[in-house]
Amino acid sequence: MSRTTATVAASLPDHWEQLVTTALLGTDRRTPPGVAPGPQTPSDLLDAAAAATVRRRAGLCPARPAERLRPAPEDPRPPLPHAAARRLAALLADRPGASGGGRRGAAPDLMELLPQWLQAANARGYAAPPQALPALLDAARGRTDLRPAALRFAGPRALWLARLNPDWRFALRAAPGGGPSAPGLRDPQGIRRLWQEGLFAERVTLLTVLRSRDAAAARALLEETWATERAEDRLMFLDSLRAGLAPDDETFLERALADRSRNVRETAAELLSALPASALAARMAARAAACVAVDRTRDVPTIVVEAPHECDAAMERDGVVAKAPAGRGERSWWLGQLVEAAPLGTWPGRLGGRTPEEIVALPVADGWQGELHAAWCRAAVRQRDAAWSRALLGEPSAPEAGGPGAVSLAERARLLAALDAGERAAWVAGFIETHGLSEAFQLLGVCAVPWAPPLGRAVVDALNIARDAGSYPWSFSGVMGLAERCLDPSEASRLDALLAIPDEPEDAAPGAGSYWSEAFQRLVTTLRLRGAMLAELTPGEPAP
Repeated sequence: MSRTTATVAASLPDHWEQLVTTALLGTDRRTPPGVAPGPQTPSDLLDAAAAATVRRRAGLCPARPAERLRPAPEDPRPPLPHAAARRLAALLADRPGASGGGRRGAAPDLMELLPQWLQAANARGYAAPPQALPALLDAARGRTDLRPAALRFAGPRALWLARLNPDWRFALRAAPGGGPSAPGLRDPQGIRRLWQEGLFAERVTLLTVLRSRDAAAARALLEETWATERAEDRLMFLDSLRAGLAPDDETFLERALADRSRNVRETAAELLSALPASALAARMAARAAACVAVDRTRDVPTIVVEAPHECDAAMERDGVVAKAPAGRGERSWWLGQLVEAAPLGTWPGRLGGRTPEEIVALPVADGWQGELHAAWCRAAVRQRDAAWSRALLGEPSAPEAGGPGAVSLAERARLLAALDAGERAAWVAGFIETHGLSEAFQLLGVCAVPWAPPLGRAVVDALNIARDAGSYPWSFSGVMGLAERCLDPSEASRLDALLAIPDEPEDAAPGAGSYWSEAFQRLVTTLRLRGAMLAELTPGEPAP
């Protein structure tokens, strides 16, 4: 130790926190205690820190040995094939942001393929390799969208690791049964103990898992402590009833309509309105029907609307929010809530026995069409009614399907979710063929993966048309990214003709052809990589 170090060590008390604070702020802003300011102050600070470190280590008393860890539980699932395990290691080693942004090049984005790989591995019931668990937990920590699939694949050993590393504690909250004292579902005393004594995250997880196995038991558990729960906790617990919502939940939800929290009341009313046979749904149907009728005295039968003139206490109890948002009229605001909460089965009888398609086709007087159709859209989404969703979507080739129209593209995307995968893909393919790709991104996001052949062909053809038009591919980067993840890998060979740099028209953007060639090269490479990934997870299946 130098003379300066010895002097500082002898004169400076061991104030470690003060040294750390000084180092963070800088010696030009704060002088270490016991050190004179001057040009040597930074060196003196480092000497003091070195001396304090030795002092702290030398003064550490030996601790009692910790209890030996119990071995990690066994994972009974079959191990991954060797090729798939190597692929997983490569996917986990790729980190976002390594390229620094800018031009992507022709290389696939491996991290964007990880969710599909996990989904395929889980579908085949494989266990995660033990050596991959730390990287898998790190990836799930950084991307919440990965967590359900990653934790399912990681299995019980990941939870064992998560109890040893604070950075991975999210797994204990997110995984079913992840808590340190999580009971088995056949242990009623353990379930009740955890419900009464557990942390909030553990209780939410317990209620969610129990609800998926025994809805009545989960509801009974919630009823036991409902009156003593905090309002924000009641809201989260109530939200767990969405899974497996059934008529048996009505009595409990009706009581929740009188809750002192407005958010709890609104959530209870929303859940009740999703039960078409509930008393609340009947009350909302009566209110909504009183506001909407068909005027048969006109040359063409027309829907007429008389919005509510007030929002009374009974409406508020049933979840109608009295205060309209800024820029919205009160009466239209109340009307929308009533129609949204009314069972869609109300309208054929109320409007002359017409089908949903015939009702949607009727003209609406006095500018109420947008409000009425938007409320029917929300009702169709909430009630997952395919017939009404189909009617409100209309034909994809219709001019109004591309917007603005009475039903927005965002509403159409939500309506599509109520249709089966094949019908969904066919509708979006028809939309793209008529309206192009510029408005199709959010519609493509709700289609099943891999895309059905008609939809995949429609997307590729539209991209080819955009390339031939001479524009830059950046305007279609979102769709191109979706295509990389969603096109069927068998489409790769059909795209080889698009890899060449095309002849650029005179009015084309400079260099656009080479950018398109690069983008299609990345698309083809990614599709072939996805095909190889699936083959590796299916032993005996030849790679494409």
